[in-house]
Amino acid sequence: MDVKKRIDELEEELEKELEKVKTQAELLNVKSRYLGKKAEISSFMKHMRDLPKEKRPAFGQAVNEGKERFASLIEKRQAFLKRRSIEKKLAKERVDVTLDAPDFRVGSRHIINQIVEEVEDLFIGMGYTIEEGPEIETDEMNFEKLNLPKDHPARDMQDSLYITEETLLRTHTSPVQVRTMLEYGGKKPVKMICPGKAYRRDDDDATHSHQFYQIEGLVVDESTTMADLKGTLLVLAKAMFGPERKIRLRPSYFPFTEPSAEVDVSCANCAGEGCNICKNTGYIEILGAGMVNDYVLAASGYDPEKYQGFAFGVGIERIAMLRYGIEDIRNFYTNDLRFLRQFKA
Repeated sequence: MDVKKRIDELEEELEKELEKVKTQAELLNVKSRYLGKKAEISSFMKHMRDLPKEKRPAFGQAVNEGKERFASLIEKRQAFLKRRSIEKKLAKERVDVTLDAPDFRVGSRHIINQIVEEVEDLFIGMGYTIEEGPEIETDEMNFEKLNLPKDHPARDMQDSLYITEETLLRTHTSPVQVRTMLEYGGKKPVKMICPGKAYRRDDDDATHSHQFYQIEGLVVDESTTMADLKGTLLVLAKAMFGPERKIRLRPSYFPFTEPSAEVDVSCANCAGEGCNICKNTGYIEILGAGMVNDYVLAASGYDPEKYQGFAFGVGIERIAMLRYGIEDIRNFYTNDLRFLRQFKA
């Protein structure tokens, strides 16, 4: 038997069949007929035992080389079929770049979040840290450590939403200041702001909401003064309302600061001359501030004989309403896209 001649004949037959193959399934059938266990080339090895020993190596080599050529032809056809399949798919799924694009509406961050991040960037640049705390607070953290014992009349200033007798939705972000000072253990200076939600039992109207965003700041050190507080608030006012803005501090009362002050910013509408927006005063109230009460320092682990500090708190909605002339606080929470799209960052 001339095995090489027969293998060459089989190779020619395989090439002709492969030209007709159009699918992977047809290719598998051809592969089975020419390289499978029952294929003719596989049966050649049975004849080796009938050959003289000196002819067996050449015979085996011819059969193995034949199998490799068959496999190579089949692999080439398989690659061709795969490539053609991809080309057909690409042609079918081709995008016509001349067509009009669909009207995609790109969203943006909520105006409240934009202002929060703007204030955070401002204070991070001044060396402050950003601190957070739980929105469900204990009565001790929310009131007592801030110089508001249970019988203190100032509690009436904040209508609270209690969950139990000892837990409530925080009425301000001041508990975060207390928690931070306790964490520091009265051992090192504090320079932080704490943005977050606060809750009070209020009837929602144009200027009041049962939930609102607040950012409070706290600085505690051995040499902090009221002048440092005023300088910091002036930087904040200019950053939020424009470089021409001025501020003024009016004496006030807060249980957690002494002395305390209401802080006003010069009216942007009349540049401090007086108009109907600022009620002819030239200024508009924006926040409360003061020097940290000695009781609050002591309750938070700081020695009031050694440390002193200042604190302030401002409503984010208040900033946004003054900055953009928004007259109703409820606009921030009703999810009216017509309103929100005005403030794309």
